[in-house]
Amino acid sequence: MYSDKVMDHFMNPRNVGEIENADGVGQVGNAKCGDIMKMYLKVEDDIIVDVKFKTFGCGSAIATSSIATEMIVGKTLEEAVELTNTAVVEALDGLPPVKVHCSVLAEQAVKAAIYDYAQRHNLVIKGMENYVPIDEDHDHHDHDDEDEE
Repeated sequence: MYSDKVMDHFMNPRNVGEIENADGVGQVGNAKCGDIMKMYLKVEDDIIVDVKFKTFGCGSAIATSSIATEMIVGKTLEEAVELTNTAVVEALDGLPPVKVHCSVLAEQAVKAAIYDYAQRHNLVIKGMENYVPIDEDHDHHDHDDEDEE
């Protein structure tokens, strides 16, 4: 069901923790659905020199957070913005369909942290021009409200 890479990143997650005085911090997910990801960035000369994460969630959420940090460290902010959930899934040699939303959260956490960095430094980062931060209370699962007017 889970690839060896998913199991490795779940059992031995990389870059766990937080960065004091981080240059950018992004949090996505909510307690209602059970997955919360928080990413911390340290940036020097437009390059992500350190990244840490804290994730509350299932093994897939931890694994996607872990691999995402490895995929963006050493990259420029513009390169890191290009991270997609598909790339995260591929780097883990796949995820079960019901766990793909974890890779979406990992992508969103990275982008939220980069957005936070850009806001703090009054920057516009290529690829983030149309970015809209996701409300922390946003449930990333689809809902149909029949009584909506």
